[in-house]
Amino acid sequence: METTSSKNTSVLLQLSALSQYIFPLGNFIFPTLIWSIKKHESKFVDENGKQAINFQLSLLMYSLVLGIIAVPIFIYTLFSDVSFKMVNDGDWVLEELSAGRVTGLVIIGAVAAFIFLLLKVAEFFLIIYAAVKNSNGENYRYPLTINFIK
Repeated sequence: METTSSKNTSVLLQLSALSQYIFPLGNFIFPTLIWSIKKHESKFVDENGKQAINFQLSLLMYSLVLGIIAVPIFIYTLFSDVSFKMVNDGDWVLEELSAGRVTGLVIIGAVAAFIFLLLKVAEFFLIIYAAVKNSNGENYRYPLTINFIK
């Protein structure tokens, strides 16, 4: 049976990840601060803090991989048939920039945006769900989480 204090700390730790909507990188900073301060007082807080931080790191990694895949494809699609010509005074001019590849560009952008949007919506609801589970004294393991901190 978990104490009320450890349950409240764990709920605060989970919900602190939502601070990303107010403070940049708040989803990493605040859970890490709370976890590092309180992890020695309760095994429940320690376990759930590790899960929250691992989840945020996993989402960061998934977003970076999505960006690494989408950005080069986006750039290649946009500039594959474009020729550059140097004119007077060393200025560059784009020639033959057409809308012929806009379809591929729109599809790539839409898929990347859709996947990123799904990640953010899932993140929001999973954080709330984890906080509810922690308030009931239950450990919560986020899905698709890589255990960086064990």
